[in-house]
Amino acid sequence: MQFKELSLHTHLIKGLEKASYFEATPVQEEVLSLALAGDDLYVQSQTGTGKTAAFLIPTIQSLLANESLSGKKALIMVPTRELAVQVEKEARLLSSFSKLKTASFFGGVSYEKQIAALKKGVDILVGTPGRVLDLQESGSMDLSEIAVLVVDEADRMFDMGFYPDLRRLIKLLPDAKKRQTMLFSATLNTYVKNLAWEYTVDAKEITIDADSITLDEIEQKLFHISSDKKMELLLGTLEKEKPQSAIVFCNTKKACEIVSKRLALNAVKNEYIMGDLAQSKRLKIIEEVKNGSLSILIATDVAARGIDINDLELVINYDLPNESENYVHRIGRTARAGKKGKAYSFCSEQDVYNLPAIEKYLESSIPSELADEATLKEDKSKGIYIKLDADIERPYEKDMRRTTRSSQRELPRQRGQGPKNTERKKQAQGSYQKTNKTRPTRNASTKNRNLAPRMGTAVGAEDLSALSFEERMKLYKERYGQGGNPQSQQKKKGQNRQATTTHTAAKKKTASPNQKSFAKNEAKPKNTASFDAKNRSQIKATQNKYTEIERNQKKTETKQKGFLKNLVSLFNKTK
Repeated sequence: MQFKELSLHTHLIKGLEKASYFEATPVQEEVLSLALAGDDLYVQSQTGTGKTAAFLIPTIQSLLANESLSGKKALIMVPTRELAVQVEKEARLLSSFSKLKTASFFGGVSYEKQIAALKKGVDILVGTPGRVLDLQESGSMDLSEIAVLVVDEADRMFDMGFYPDLRRLIKLLPDAKKRQTMLFSATLNTYVKNLAWEYTVDAKEITIDADSITLDEIEQKLFHISSDKKMELLLGTLEKEKPQSAIVFCNTKKACEIVSKRLALNAVKNEYIMGDLAQSKRLKIIEEVKNGSLSILIATDVAARGIDINDLELVINYDLPNESENYVHRIGRTARAGKKGKAYSFCSEQDVYNLPAIEKYLESSIPSELADEATLKEDKSKGIYIKLDADIERPYEKDMRRTTRSSQRELPRQRGQGPKNTERKKQAQGSYQKTNKTRPTRNASTKNRNLAPRMGTAVGAEDLSALSFEERMKLYKERYGQGGNPQSQQKKKGQNRQATTTHTAAKKKTASPNQKSFAKNEAKPKNTASFDAKNRSQIKATQNKYTEIERNQKKTETKQKGFLKNLVSLFNKTK
């Protein structure tokens, strides 16, 4: 369907032509037919099918053409700063011929510019939950005039990380009957719909290509490789493919930085992005990838949400995602809008347990094979200690009750939050260290053992696509030995300890009289259970001791207040 065939506002038609949007995609066509009628929507569609324009077009049309919405605003909630910038950019483009004003609001930058934009007036607000709440609570942002609410990447927005802030924010908006609410995501499960139910009214569901969640245009491959060979496979893959643009996904921020620095040690130019990086640096890196000056980007799942790179050639899952839905979001960075792309996944003994859930979610198996030794390239970073940047390595605050969301400044200590006196802190630490002075030692037979499986040197590429998960696991055990299930490793460690204890007991039985007398003076193996119980009881006693000290402090303070009150009363009488 051509956009000209729809009864859209002339300013919006001009904006669509400027953006080179002439024909509606399937998801845009489905959404427009219901959204322009004012219905609430749950929309699930593959990444790269035009979801952003699908909610921006009806939103802009409603604000321009609906007289009842004169003076009203639209709020678009997104999980990341990069996605906020991308949505704002597209909204500005589509509304460039109208008087509508658009601005984005997210953390990591100063408040001044955002507050100044609000004072000038904003019709389409794009933001992340934390910063929008901050601006609303400070009185800078008025949410009472919101007529359209859009939640993009709804699966991420309704998870435990964002949901508390999102829930608070939605309660500040006009009632669900007085606004239109639309949820968009590539993966929209029942859990999200159940949470969103109380914020919508008779929502209609739109699902595009439900039977084929993955993109047919993506060439998918999965390589079985031991964890200590992953970097060699990554180097070999990048050298073989020579991509003009590629994203390498890792599961954690720490892994993301380590992979980036190991690639740099191998003379591979790259950058990494994650939530802890300064916003200016993140935007600069993404711009370098988009304009082609940077070819390889290392990223985490959340940081990569909303990164829209034209003609992205290759996606590499260095780690298989822990959540099945994230596999779709990752590979969806390539082959956008019907283009071709490649997605390679590295599956080690640590990742293989995520594979069944991913394939079950996809309702198909990923073509897989053992990594060919010929593909591997020498890793010059092997054995080198990788030092993490100080600002990335720092731990999160241990007590989140003592920090604010925006400034992270420490608040005054509240009663009952632990020892106040420095001497008491030292005393508590000393007491704990004393109880833990002697710790159970590991069995010498397993000490310093590297349990990571080693890949054979003469392994050829084998097609494993037809094998079931059980058959693949059997192959893993045969080829990699004991490197698979962490639980089985733990069980084997326990068996080793038991065997060592039995061997020691047997030696004592056959010992000579002199050896027996000497053995009496030897330290007996610690009973771990009794050790832990004693340790816990001593820590409990220490905690009770400080609780009693705080009670006594309260009693003393009460007596002092009573004494001062009596003294003042006596002074007044004398006066």
